[in-house]
Amino acid sequence: MHSEISSLPDQPTILGFDPGRLKCGIAVMGVDRIIKYHQVVSSTDAIAEIGMLRQSFPVSLLVMGNQTSSKEWKVKLLDAFSDPLRIVMVDERNSTLEARDRYWQMYPPKGFLSLVPQSLRSIPRPVDDIVAILLIERYLERLVG
Repeated sequence: MHSEISSLPDQPTILGFDPGRLKCGIAVMGVDRIIKYHQVVSSTDAIAEIGMLRQSFPVSLLVMGNQTSSKEWKVKLLDAFSDPLRIVMVDERNSTLEARDRYWQMYPPKGFLSLVPQSLRSIPRPVDDIVAILLIERYLERLVG
């Protein structure tokens, strides 16, 4: 639905992970900041999805939010894969609010909905995958700024 797996990129990619108790956001972005994939998955499917993405993309590291159950998820992720997985924790404060704004940039409202002020519109799906995108961007910003 929201996933977009493109052909294998030539450059390293970063996997963004917004862990949660019931659902998780996952995104893959190239270091050129082009989004290769994003999806919200159930927490029970997250490790399998990450494993599939690591086979499909040259993932150089996983960037993960540092809030909801992140310590438990980090242990699960490190235990789940035989090949080493480099994990970097990123501050995820206010990321859900920021993701709600980003949603409307990525999916502009059409028709009558475009006349409704953004603060009054309801987002029709979870935005955890967009949070994962923002976590990657925050990591990249930390590198350059």
